[in-house]
Amino acid sequence: MNRNVSVHTVRAYESDLSQFIEFLAVQLGRKSSSVPVSEFEDLAVRAFMAELYRRGVSRSSSARKLAAIRVFGRYLRLEGKIAGDPGALVGTPKLEHKIPAHLEVGEVERLLSMPDATQPLGRRDKAILELFYASGLRLSELVSLDLEDIDLNGRLVRVQGKGGREREVPFHRSAAAAIRSYLKDRTTLIAGINSKQGISPSVINLARRRNNPLFLNYRGGRLSTRSVDRLVRRYVSECGDRLGISPHALRHSFATHLLERGADLRAIQELLGHARLSTTQRYTHVNAAQLLTLYKKTHPRA
Repeated sequence: MNRNVSVHTVRAYESDLSQFIEFLAVQLGRKSSSVPVSEFEDLAVRAFMAELYRRGVSRSSSARKLAAIRVFGRYLRLEGKIAGDPGALVGTPKLEHKIPAHLEVGEVERLLSMPDATQPLGRRDKAILELFYASGLRLSELVSLDLEDIDLNGRLVRVQGKGGREREVPFHRSAAAAIRSYLKDRTTLIAGINSKQGISPSVINLARRRNNPLFLNYRGGRLSTRSVDRLVRRYVSECGDRLGISPHALRHSFATHLLERGADLRAIQELLGHARLSTTQRYTHVNAAQLLTLYKKTHPRA
């Protein structure tokens, strides 16, 4: 791929291609390592897409797998390995336009109050939740933040988004206060936890020198996306609110609440780092749904 795509996209494409090759191997009765390039053709791609449909794979996942196959097919053609463009004539699954899941303002307030701010880990978790909702960052963007990306005085965070696009996003005073509170005992927190586990300070310092992540795990390294995902889901569960709410729901809540209060759609697009306005327009469906409910409740003849 010669486009500037994220590491997550590359990994997803690798997995998708592996699945396609494994599918071909089963069809041919061969090992995946011995599938000939000559089998990489439209008919095989169509059969693979049909199998995905039979398994109940979502349209968005199927569309991504097809995109990975097309990219690989173009590469093989440019390298002179095959003549055609496999997958080019295969129709892309029509994507579902789901209304993004989000929390109401009261639910967000309850969630933000859940971490125990008297404890170091609680202060870290509160800073994570506050920044999520204050900035609308993607999960991958939040865990990738380094200390130097945060300007607490100006209340701005510098983000490296999809496709390598950089943007600056503001955040409010509550988030700044939560981050300041976490940063005060950040070093003490890591040193204290690791000393109990017998990990030497030199190991901790080495981990810090390699990069300077904003949010740390107990070993002094960068928190993983999986850890933050579990963290958010745990607090939502303890909150007694809806189950299945992911970190992405806080991003959706950020956008929805801005839109409800009159924010311009173009401004929201910039804040979210969307390349296309059509992606941001999903949030207008949320607003439309609320307006319909209000209409039914208030109009005399509804």
